[in-house]
Amino acid sequence: MNGDPMSSDSAHFTVLQRALHWLMAIGILAMLFIGVGMVSTVAPKYLPLVETHKTLGIAILVLALFRLAVRFIYGSPPLPASMPAPMKLAAHLSHYGLYALMIGMPLIGWAMLSAGAYPVVLYGGIRLPAILPQSDQLHALLWQAHVYLAFAFFALILMHLAAGLFHALIRRDGVFESMSPLPAGTRPETTPAE
Repeated sequence: MNGDPMSSDSAHFTVLQRALHWLMAIGILAMLFIGVGMVSTVAPKYLPLVETHKTLGIAILVLALFRLAVRFIYGSPPLPASMPAPMKLAAHLSHYGLYALMIGMPLIGWAMLSAGAYPVVLYGGIRLPAILPQSDQLHALLWQAHVYLAFAFFALILMHLAAGLFHALIRRDGVFESMSPLPAGTRPETTPAE
C-alpha cells in the first residue's frame, strides 16, 4: 500500500472505504435495534427513539450514497481466483442487495412519513421536506414495505456477517482481510487475491 490514505493495494479496500464500511455497520445495526425498540414500546422513550431513527436513517442514506461514489472512484479488490463461481455471484448479488437497502430503506421511511403527513424532523431541529403528497393508502403500503424490508435487511446482514466469518476462519482467502478495520501491518498474511 502506498502512502496515500485513500489508496489501496490490489488486495485491500482503501482506508476510506474500510472506515465507511465499519461506521455504517455500527449505524445500521443500531438503526435496526432502535426500530425494534420503537415498535415495541409506548413508553415516554418512544419519541426520542423515533427522532434517533429518523436522524440515523438520513445519515445512513447520505453515507451510502457517498460510499457508492467512493466505490465507483476507487473500485474494489478482485475476489480470489480460487472462489467458486456461485460464491462469487452470491457475493456480488448480496452487495447489490445491501446497497439497495441502505439507500432504499431511508427513502421508503421518508416517503412513508411524507404520505402520513408526519414531519421529518432530525436532531438539531432540521426539518426535511415531504417527498410525497399525503395519502393514507400510500402511507399504509409504505409502512408495510418498510417493516418487511427491515426483516430482509436484517437477514441479509446476518448472511453477510456469516460470509465474512466463513472467509476469515475457514477459507482464509483474504476476502475478510480486504475490509478488515485493522491496519495492514497487524493483519495476518493471506494468499494473493489472484
